[in-house]
Amino acid sequence: MEAIAKLNNVPTSPRKMRLIADLIRGMGVDLALNTLKFDSKIGSKRLEKLLLSAISNWQEKNKDKKIEEADLFIKEIFVNGGRMIKRMIKRLRPAPQGRAHRIRKRSNHVTIVLDSLTKENKKDGAKD
Repeated sequence: MEAIAKLNNVPTSPRKMRLIADLIRGMGVDLALNTLKFDSKIGSKRLEKLLLSAISNWQEKNKDKKIEEADLFIKEIFVNGGRMIKRMIKRLRPAPQGRAHRIRKRSNHVTIVLDSLTKENKKDGAKD
């Protein structure tokens, strides 16, 4: 049984968040939580909170099962680009020869999909 958690409009660039997402992709939940807890990047705290939310969502779907016996792992994690901040006053950075360049404040959307290791999933993993 899968569980999904989404985090929208995180105020960091998608490129920085993808570095952290690639770090924990395919890991078990316990190992991923430890990795995020001790990572020094700023997005790791937000991903840790999102992963805890996904675990909570899985518990809500599977009230009769225990987390310890389920062997949860991160099946999918992906980061998409969000909106850029647009305000009435545009943010500008001085450029050579009297020009100006816009400052783009980026954001992103993160989605985590958790799944438990069942006999079917173990067989699929053995084939690869």
